[in-house]
Amino acid sequence: MLSVCIITKNEKENLERCLKQLSGYGFEIVVADTGSDDGTVQMAQQYTNAVYEFEWCGDFAKAKNYAVSMAKNNTVLVIDSDEYMRTPDLDKLKQQIAEHPTAVGRIEIINQIRQDHEIRESREYVNRLFDRRYYHYEGRIHEQLVANDGSEYPVYYTVIIIDHSGYLLSEQERSAKAQRNIRLLENVLEEDGPDPYILYQLGKSYYMIHAYEDACDFFARALSYDLDPELEYVIDMVECYGYALLNSGKADQALALEGIYEQFGRSADFQFLMGFIYMNNERFDRAIEEFLKASEHKESRMKGVNGYLAFYNAGVIYECTGNKEKARELYRKCGDYEPAKKRMREI
Repeated sequence: MLSVCIITKNEKENLERCLKQLSGYGFEIVVADTGSDDGTVQMAQQYTNAVYEFEWCGDFAKAKNYAVSMAKNNTVLVIDSDEYMRTPDLDKLKQQIAEHPTAVGRIEIINQIRQDHEIRESREYVNRLFDRRYYHYEGRIHEQLVANDGSEYPVYYTVIIIDHSGYLLSEQERSAKAQRNIRLLENVLEEDGPDPYILYQLGKSYYMIHAYEDACDFFARALSYDLDPELEYVIDMVECYGYALLNSGKADQALALEGIYEQFGRSADFQFLMGFIYMNNERFDRAIEEFLKASEHKESRMKGVNGYLAFYNAGVIYECTGNKEKARELYRKCGDYEPAKKRMREI
């Protein structure tokens, strides 16, 4: 039915958790190791006979294409070592694959992110399930799925949900990963010339290590292109740019995002960002307005910005401006969110 393909290097603990989650569903599991020396290969062989060695050449697309080529099935799902599949509805998945034989399946990834001393969750959808006869990967880093004939391709949303722990790194691990990515991305820019997606990824790499000034520079360069505001990476870039400006002390410059509200302001995440921007510019009425608008949405990419985080920040503004009764009302709406419960105790 399906082959799950993974490339890995020195990810023994993460990969074992990943493989355990995949066991028992009848999937073929293909692992391409790119040079581990921590026992990853030996561990993986306990879960699958399809473990192969791929000599690392600084190109993630080539490594993934190799893993895909070693699969027995034409229908493949590509995941990473630090991604863990939740129990899927196999009957529904089989039906979806049968109904969309030449389309690309999008999977839901729940990212765990350490932010403001909390573990938060963000959601994204990525193209990962496909028939290898029609698609392949391109790009040395942050590789993208491309149709063999170069055409635009149809997508559908699968029932697959993946938990991703890759952002829960120590400062040392985060820095090492970001610096590796930066080197590869700069090589791509030097050899292939400017590209907004690569500039975006450079900005994200600097954002990861809190180098917000550099992140702002790359985001600004990428946003100078005429980009489709419906693209997910463009939406993410705009929001990351806003937070990078705030984190680098440029709250006044972040107000410029008012100019693109018409294109991006329909989401809870963007409205929440604008609430923060207004809050940092002491435009408190507008900040509360945006936080409460964000709370009206049924869905958001970052968990809580359409609920307890929006209510909490609006409550903080009310408390700081002397309206404790309104602050309590909003804190109560935050449910079990501990910072709100703490404010309730201290008011």
